[in-house]
Amino acid sequence: MDATIKKRMREIAGESVSFDVPMIQYTTFRVGGTVEAMYRARNLEGLKEMMAFLMDEGIPHLIIGRGSNLLVRDRGLDGIAIILDGAFTSIEHINPAEPYILAGAGLVLHKLVEFCTKKGLAGAEFLAGIPGTVGGGVAMNAGSGDEEIKGLIRKLTVLTRSGVVERRDSSNLTFQYRALDLHRGEVILHTGLSLKFDKPASIRKRVTSNINRRKERFPFDMPSAGSTFKNPDGDHAGRLIDAAGLKGRRIGGAMISPKHANFIVNADRASASDIVALMDLVRVKVSEMFNIQLVPEIKVVGKG
Repeated sequence: MDATIKKRMREIAGESVSFDVPMIQYTTFRVGGTVEAMYRARNLEGLKEMMAFLMDEGIPHLIIGRGSNLLVRDRGLDGIAIILDGAFTSIEHINPAEPYILAGAGLVLHKLVEFCTKKGLAGAEFLAGIPGTVGGGVAMNAGSGDEEIKGLIRKLTVLTRSGVVERRDSSNLTFQYRALDLHRGEVILHTGLSLKFDKPASIRKRVTSNINRRKERFPFDMPSAGSTFKNPDGDHAGRLIDAAGLKGRRIGGAMISPKHANFIVNADRASASDIVALMDLVRVKVSEMFNIQLVPEIKVVGKG
């Protein structure tokens, strides 16, 4: 990224763009090298102008949300990392008579859950305790147990590669397990969610129960990126990893959590390479023992 590119980015975004930013500050793993540029998008106009420039110049971009499902390699990341902020963190109960809200893609999920609880809007309780943003949750079809966010979505607003804002009904969205089919380069802007009315006290009770259950099951005392692998059909990645005798296994500062085998944690100043090596070990061992190929749930990006 040369001086001319950086100058133009600064003209577009002002102080909202920074250069050579350590990604360790922006991922829940607390590892990773630097990204060439970091842009905090605060409104649609600025985002559209920046995205048009990136497309014209062929500069890669990555929407990182809260970095809760992301592993950046040690040599860092080319291009620009984008955080949706400002107007993209809004949340609105459109009509008090209807249990429907419009949430910005940059809104963190715990604020979504808290808003719904206060307004007496039920249905999003299963998202309690899941880190990340609304946009990230939609992009990966976040869920817990048998519930997934796709069941709440009525509409989705995206910015296309050509700079057009499109509103899509749920009937035009294709979700998969922990994924939403989007065209390359599209950015989720807002999501319309259909909920149900209920008493705030009842909702809060379910939220508290879900959070407590997650605390009991998952290792929140060390940095991680949540579930490392997707559950294969008819089974659970954690069970397979545990059965392979890998709970507690370490490579460098990375460890397979003794509490839940599908969590790799940063136990002691791990590098991204430590985590990748541990992921590779898990896949090899599970494949050898069970002939099952585990697929990563976390996104691994950057230069190896």
